[in-house]
Amino acid sequence: MFRRIFFVFLCLCTAVFSLQPVWAGSSDLSAFDGLSGRLTIAGGTAHIPVMKQAARQIMEHNPDIAITVAGGGSGVGVQKVGAGLVDIGNTGRALSEKERDKFGLKSYAFAVDGVGLAVHPDNPVNNLSKDQVKGIFAGEIGSWKQVGGADRQINLYTRDEASGTRSVFWKKALDKGPVAVEANVIQSNGAMKVAISRDPDAIGYLSIGHMDDSVSGVAIDGVSPTRENAKEGSYPVVRKLYMNTKGEPGKLARTFIDYLQGPRGAHIVSENGFIPAGQ
Repeated sequence: MFRRIFFVFLCLCTAVFSLQPVWAGSSDLSAFDGLSGRLTIAGGTAHIPVMKQAARQIMEHNPDIAITVAGGGSGVGVQKVGAGLVDIGNTGRALSEKERDKFGLKSYAFAVDGVGLAVHPDNPVNNLSKDQVKGIFAGEIGSWKQVGGADRQINLYTRDEASGTRSVFWKKALDKGPVAVEANVIQSNGAMKVAISRDPDAIGYLSIGHMDDSVSGVAIDGVSPTRENAKEGSYPVVRKLYMNTKGEPGKLARTFIDYLQGPRGAHIVSENGFIPAGQ
């Protein structure tokens, strides 16, 4: 009788462990066993939460590896990796043919991200037509009253021209239309979130992966900037996030790229509000 109970218990335990997701074990991290050295990463700011979480897991697994993660924007990512100053340069947009040819860069997509329009949580405006969005950013609509809000001036926030976040928003939300010169230029997704959260009259845009309750997402033509809408394709302002290397990556960089493109990396990507590139 005891043997039968033990056998049933053993089978149940085996079944439970077999249901664990592939990222729950350390099989992917084992690829870093025996490696050592420093890996430097810089560029797109949307990438930072994913990069830092992956770096932390890898360094905890193997203390002989040091990984540094910095921002600066997509343009910085291209310039630094092109000049050989970092091992991986991140971009929130695809590289141009000129960039590929000039620096001999190779790209590796690991996530899909949406760029969401956002306002202060106290702002009642939660939906704008695409024409209204274009009018606001062109400076043609200057008061919230013109789009159903309070009789207050709209404070416009944008990113610098080297930003991948700006590039996709400009192309897909503004149809490459003008951005008013009076717009406040913000240097990162994190800084954009803080700026909007502190200004009741603000409007700007940031990575969906960075959005939280400190800002309020604004639908465009009735479609809200959510991860689910970006994944199913109903929200149009989406882009891929890339890691880029100068030529073929070295062993440590290659292992890091494989890690983020693998099952454990996909879990990290999802945890941070993005969509794994393979899904």
